[in-house]
Amino acid sequence: MPTPQNNNPQPSPSRIWQCGRYHLDVSRPQVMGILNITPDSFSDGGRFIEPQAALDRAYEMIEAGADIIDIGGESTRPNAQTLSVCEELCRLMPIVQALIDCGKPISIDTYKPYVMRMMLSEGVDIINDVRGFNSPVAIDAVADSNCGLCIMHMQGTPQTMQDNPTYDDVTRDVACFLKQQLTRLLDAGIAPARLCVDPGIGFGKTLAHNITLLQTLEHIQTCTQATVLVGLSRKRMIGDLTGKATDERVSGSVAAALYAVTQGAQVVRVHDVAQTVDALNVWRALSA
Repeated sequence: MPTPQNNNPQPSPSRIWQCGRYHLDVSRPQVMGILNITPDSFSDGGRFIEPQAALDRAYEMIEAGADIIDIGGESTRPNAQTLSVCEELCRLMPIVQALIDCGKPISIDTYKPYVMRMMLSEGVDIINDVRGFNSPVAIDAVADSNCGLCIMHMQGTPQTMQDNPTYDDVTRDVACFLKQQLTRLLDAGIAPARLCVDPGIGFGKTLAHNITLLQTLEHIQTCTQATVLVGLSRKRMIGDLTGKATDERVSGSVAAALYAVTQGAQVVRVHDVAQTVDALNVWRALSA
């Protein structure tokens, strides 16, 4: 009987994502734990709006094996209401100041240049921009730092993104946008090692678009030559595929994150850190 072939991608040679105080070896998949300090996020809105609840959740994720804590002060779910800079900073500042020395990179999920500057002045390590630094002011806000940058693709805005999203070729169109933004950031003098790309699952995409993007992550990585992050935890696509409500999508989310890693994702952004870490540990042991 012929020996079964192992079709799982082998771990890549050591690759570093430079993130402020940290240099993350993304040849091992990194788990980014989501900390939404908002009243209206689609999955856990309101649960961690109180500072102590947010801090308890952050340390719970760290204990469970999170490599990065990603803090969001404004929801980017479909039809979410926008916040003023002041409101966003009022939510973020006490949590960031309390967590900055937690021993893990702190990422801030924001698209506002002034918020970026203020968070960088507090020492955060990553800026995660759902608008992909699609503004000279945003690029200027981060250019002189040494933080990691996550460039995400979104068609439209949170208020319009699910209004009949269309593409000529979703993989090509997303890859072209990400490559264009990478070039703009590189032209601003930003080191390639600081850059990460995110195809933006669920941000201006149908279920078919999301599936295609996950199946073609390797093309996006090849095209951009950057660290690839995927965030699909508990999203509508998981509900569409499983028929489950948001709070019942843990298993589907873990399966999707694991599949994304097999297709080349190097960072997965998740709500369910412990379950994702366990799945990745088992997969890595069996794939060795």
